[in-house]
Amino acid sequence: MHKYDPLGTYLKSGKFETLSMTFSEIERLIDGSLPASARKHRAWWSNNPSNSVITKAWLDAGYVTANVDLAAERLTFRKAHKDQTVQTVKAVRPAASIFGCMKGTLTVLSEDDLVQPADGGWGKVYEDV
Repeated sequence: MHKYDPLGTYLKSGKFETLSMTFSEIERLIDGSLPASARKHRAWWSNNPSNSVITKAWLDAGYVTANVDLAAERLTFRKAHKDQTVQTVKAVRPAASIFGCMKGTLTVLSEDDLVQPADGGWGKVYEDV
C-alpha cells in the first residue's frame, strides 16, 4: 500500500463532483505529512502523471486538481471528464551514443610522439611579444 492510497480511495468513493481540501485535511487522510515541496511549488500539484505518486492517486480516481492556493494551503479536486484525460508522455528512445562511433578511423604511427608539439616553433610565438 502506498502512502497516498487513502486519498485515492476517498476520491474513488465517487461522492464528489468537486472537493475542496486543505493540505492539513489531506495529511490527516493519508496519516502523514506532505513533503515541503507541496507547500512551495504549485507544480507539485500538477496533473502530470509522471510528476509524483500522489498525482497518480487522484488521476487514477478520476480527478484533476484545480485552484491550487499555496498561500491558503488549499486546492480543489474536480472530476475529470473524458475530454480532460491526461496525455502521458511517450517514452522516447534515447539517441544513440556517439561515444566510440569513430573507433578504428584513426591510426597513430608508433614513431609519432603525441605529447610533443606538432610544430616545433610553437613556443616562439610568445618569445616575439
